[in-house]
Amino acid sequence: MSRPNYGVAAARFDAAAALASVAMDSAGHMNAAEVCCDRHADDGNRIALRHRNPAGETRDWTFAELKRRSSQFAQVLAELGVGKGDRVAGLLPRTPELIITILAAWRLGAAYQPLFTAFGPKAIEHRLTLAETRVVVTDAANRPKLAGLEHLAAIVQVGATAGYGDRDFWSSLDGRGEALEPVVCEAQDPFLMMFTSGTTGLPKPMFIPLRAIAAFVGYMRDAIGLREDDRFWNLADPGWGYGLYYAVIGPLAMGMTTLFHEGVFSVDSTYATIADYGITSLAGSPTAYRMLMADGAEKAAKIKGQLRAVSSAGEPLNPEIIRWFGQNLSVTIHDHYGATELGMVLCNHHGLDHPVRIGSAGYATPGHRVVVLSPEEKELGVGVPGELALDIAGSPMMWFTGYHGRETPALGKAYFRSGDMVELNDDGSISFVGRADDVITTSGYRVGPFDVESALLEHEAVTESAVIGKPDPERTEIIKAFVVLQPGYEPGAELADQLRLHVRARLSAHAYPREIEFVADLPKTPSGKVQRFLLRNQEIAKTKAPA
Repeated sequence: MSRPNYGVAAARFDAAAALASVAMDSAGHMNAAEVCCDRHADDGNRIALRHRNPAGETRDWTFAELKRRSSQFAQVLAELGVGKGDRVAGLLPRTPELIITILAAWRLGAAYQPLFTAFGPKAIEHRLTLAETRVVVTDAANRPKLAGLEHLAAIVQVGATAGYGDRDFWSSLDGRGEALEPVVCEAQDPFLMMFTSGTTGLPKPMFIPLRAIAAFVGYMRDAIGLREDDRFWNLADPGWGYGLYYAVIGPLAMGMTTLFHEGVFSVDSTYATIADYGITSLAGSPTAYRMLMADGAEKAAKIKGQLRAVSSAGEPLNPEIIRWFGQNLSVTIHDHYGATELGMVLCNHHGLDHPVRIGSAGYATPGHRVVVLSPEEKELGVGVPGELALDIAGSPMMWFTGYHGRETPALGKAYFRSGDMVELNDDGSISFVGRADDVITTSGYRVGPFDVESALLEHEAVTESAVIGKPDPERTEIIKAFVVLQPGYEPGAELADQLRLHVRARLSAHAYPREIEFVADLPKTPSGKVQRFLLRNQEIAKTKAPA
């Protein structure tokens, strides 16, 4: 099947038409529940969600069923005080109840707020407090993390257990009407509240406007290359941007079936799910793909030739993965770049025809203009390293306008600076050089060091700490902590284990230091600011030192 030419598609991109494709009426009114569910519900057999539970059992949910159930649950949320502009959070795994919660919040004109299920109480409390969240929907496995936080938000529990006094999700729907029209919203009204990690403070909140759905759909169509005859699976967790934007919103807005595999990731379950459901388009992180590669060609042979397209996001894609997928799965895997603030803006497109350079992040998604910028905000030419930035005037699909209640130094009048260092290639594509900030990319997750440092400082043995990303061949980086102890505490393996468990319990299952080095002091500027880059460079030098 021939693909449209990238240059033509980019030059002819029509922002007004893109927005009109996801609007409710000619006036441009929008509601995400209408866009992602109701307009596809007239066909009572059209499947929205294919859910595989941990036992391997499958249940299909149609758009019509999700419309009915989300209408009922929206009535519950309204009784709990949720209205237009409020926040509703989901602390749930990949389940139908998560989709129903999201759609119900949108139906009321509220903003949905994802909470990753590996978060600990500290991470959750910070997000609920800043968001002024009205309701949290959770399940029995995650409910203990909310103990002591009941004053922050009302809690609805799937399978409510004795002792908490929460509303039960399913029984609260009994006897309710099945039709609740979506609240009419404007394109600039928020429908998501996200948090993004940083280097100099706690995670920063940001609203995402409804018009971003048009950009999400554009990515699914052009970069993922999703077609009507595809069976699509995004491995990413919807507790994060890539999973929420492109495993929930993007495919549902297109009227496509999305797949939720509730079980824990493993190589065997991934291959089995691809085979059992006839998956033809797969999206995920290089970490997941490296695990498939590490298990060898024998398991891959079972699905060789089945996948049509594979997309990768979250961290740079290693060239050896590209080669391995081509040889052992007979499929092209493409690298994609984005951020919570931007969505996916720089891609090797499956749906558009352009040159693909191994190791390059590709070309700007239509509706965006990506440039390489000098510190003086001059656009740089071929082969000159600089900072990846979006030209705001040339990016009609850009929707980020700054963090909620926070200064946003990276957002200027002309450009949004990403903090990532890149260079322009002679074919017009862009390749990565490195990162300009201290955000750690580990197994596809972006982790701010301040979070981990703050959790370490809660431990009575710790005086100071500095956290960096240490290069790692499997996870891109691992989190390493340099710790200065209080007097009276002796460094050792036992204390290091205690600190690791402490951070994991307080923060999340992925954002804890896998390595801890006890030091007498930390490198600092004259003003007292810890110089993490010196510690990071020290670790990089160790990896390059001869054995």
